[in-house]
Amino acid sequence: MNSRQRRGVILLVLSVLCALGAFAGVLSVIRDVNSKVGPEVEAYELKRDIAPYKELEPDQFKKVEMPERWLSDNAVTNLREIRGKIAVTQLRKGSLLQTDMIVKRPQLDPGQQEIAIMIDAATGVAGKITPGSTVNIYATFKAETDRGKDQSKVIVEGAKVIDVGKLTALDGDRDDRSRRREDEAVPITFALDTRDAQRVAYAESFASHVRLALVGQGGEADVPRGDRTYTLDEDK
Repeated sequence: MNSRQRRGVILLVLSVLCALGAFAGVLSVIRDVNSKVGPEVEAYELKRDIAPYKELEPDQFKKVEMPERWLSDNAVTNLREIRGKIAVTQLRKGSLLQTDMIVKRPQLDPGQQEIAIMIDAATGVAGKITPGSTVNIYATFKAETDRGKDQSKVIVEGAKVIDVGKLTALDGDRDDRSRRREDEAVPITFALDTRDAQRVAYAESFASHVRLALVGQGGEADVPRGDRTYTLDEDK
């Protein structure tokens, strides 16, 4: 082997050693990154904004992967957790879904049934009454005769709201008795016993207006018997 061949072999060996050193360096960096980042896990990101108090559906989210150590303890990692749940606040597109963003949808108690009525948005219901709220339901009735008196009545006390629908345009009602016009309303679903459901159904059909009064948390929904019916004459 001449000197030129020896130099070639030496250069070849040095190149191999350098390559092995570089490879070892890359492996070391990878091991260091893995030790800092850790394994990846699945999480769920919002595809679009979700309004408060709306029931959640799987197609509203997309699966993403991220390092486990970067994920908060309350992150949702399984979409089974959203079954029967609603958003408690406005959820923004791109946010990671977390358990403190959602709550269980209010359920019916034994002996209760669902009944939904349209409530005029002009009464201030929209955005203020939410699933889980407690309300008193008032209805106003026109006098049946010229000598009669218009009345406002409390028809249900302490009604539990279990769902609030979307703002909906109403067609005008030609029945002069109801005096309803084209407007917007919100479908509100209540959990009521049979008797109260009948009262609400009657008021929906025959009252001039049906309105809701929100009962504050910890407040009493009971209305004294003497205040359950009101006529204008009482203020004279």
